[in-house]
Amino acid sequence: MNELIIDSLRRRMRAMHSLWEDAVATMDVGQVNHVEREPVLPIAFSLFHYVRIEDDTSSVLGAGPVVYDPEWGHRMGLAIADHGKERTVDEMVGQRIGDYQEFRDYMHAVFAKTESWLADLDPASLSEIIVARPFPAQIASTFSARVAGEAGITRLDGIECWMYQHGLRHMGEIEHGRALVGLQGMTS
Repeated sequence: MNELIIDSLRRRMRAMHSLWEDAVATMDVGQVNHVEREPVLPIAFSLFHYVRIEDDTSSVLGAGPVVYDPEWGHRMGLAIADHGKERTVDEMVGQRIGDYQEFRDYMHAVFAKTESWLADLDPASLSEIIVARPFPAQIASTFSARVAGEAGITRLDGIECWMYQHGLRHMGEIEHGRALVGLQGMTS
C-alpha cells in the first residue's frame, strides 16, 4: 500500500510543481508585484512564501539541507526577506520580488530538491512520526494538527499538509491574483 501512496505523492507533487512553473513562466515581475488594493497581498507574497516554506518543510521531513540562505534573499531583491508565516497581512502587503529570474532559479532548485528526495524516499518511512503530540504552539493551530493521528504528525501528513495541500492553496491565491492582473487561471 505504501508503494501506491508514494507513487501518488510523487505524481501529485510533480503536477503541482508544474502548475507553479507554468504560472511563473506566464507572468512578469510587474504582474507579480501588483497590489490590487491594500491589504490585498501581491502574488509575490504567495510565490515566495510557499517556495520558502516547501524548502524548510522538505528539509524537516528529510530532504536534506535548506536551499535558501540570506544571499538568495539579496539576489532576489526581496522587499521582505521573510516567508511571512508569523507576520500579519499588513506587514506582508509590502512583499516584492526585485529579480524575478533569481526567484525562478530558487523555486526550481527547491522543487528539484523535493522531487529528488521523493524519488528515493523509502515508502516505509511515511508512517514515521515527525512531530509528536502534544504539539508546540506554532503547530497546534495548523491544518496539519487537525489531520494528525493520535500519536502526532507522520511524514505522510507532513508531505500532504505542509507541501502538497499548502502549495495548492497558494496556487488558488495566485490564480485569483492572475485574474486581477488580466491573466487566466492555470486549470479548469
